[in-house]
Amino acid sequence: MSAAELLRIREGAVLHLQLNRPDKGNALSASLVAALAEAVDAAARDETLRLLVLSGAGRHFCTGFDLSDLDSETDDSLLARFTRVELLLQAVHAAPFATLALAQGRTMGAGADLFAACTERWIVGDASFAFPGAAFGLVLGTARLTELVGATEAAAWVQGGQLIDAAAARAGGLATRRIDAAEAAGEQARLLTRVSRLDGPTQRSIHAAVGAGRRPRGDAGDAEDLARLVWSAARPGLRERIAAYRAAQRRG
Repeated sequence: MSAAELLRIREGAVLHLQLNRPDKGNALSASLVAALAEAVDAAARDETLRLLVLSGAGRHFCTGFDLSDLDSETDDSLLARFTRVELLLQAVHAAPFATLALAQGRTMGAGADLFAACTERWIVGDASFAFPGAAFGLVLGTARLTELVGATEAAAWVQGGQLIDAAAARAGGLATRRIDAAEAAGEQARLLTRVSRLDGPTQRSIHAAVGAGRRPRGDAGDAEDLARLVWSAARPGLRERIAAYRAAQRRG
């Protein structure tokens, strides 16, 4: 992985992780997922951390799973990569501190799942979202999305695969706020003040208590989510299903 694929900026009690593949729409390559997972796991062990910020360089937050080299993939290699994405999402979802995702532009597939895994989910300016994985037989992030928006909305978004604009994302509960780019720094500072008012152990306990849906990492719910993902991705023909989906998107 190029050292620039993930930028890590530590400022006091804040760790800012920026996806830095703007020419690829910040799509999640295998190496970027590995770097994110390592950074999130290290952050979870840091008792001085109060806020983890995830953002994307350039026009888009994250356009999803990087399929730019699909011809060199196999069903097995794709299964391994999707499994690592699910484990990353679980780590973000169960983080013992506040997590903030800042979305702009296209936020798609695994990128939308990464956004949904955070406790605070802000649209900066404008953004659109989509969950296309079901179109090629993948079950990824659906339970976490359902926790946010409810079963009816989640089913419509995942099964329909439609583009979700900023207004719908905010109204449905996928996004918690919508702010202008000029407001971002000030609003982040206010969020940090809020999550830093109490001592560290108390704040982590409060964070766990108020996040009813944010179960401890590795519990039965995580195992079920992982099993659903593996079952869906392990069905023979995953690469061909993805290729067919991409071809249909190009024709459409």
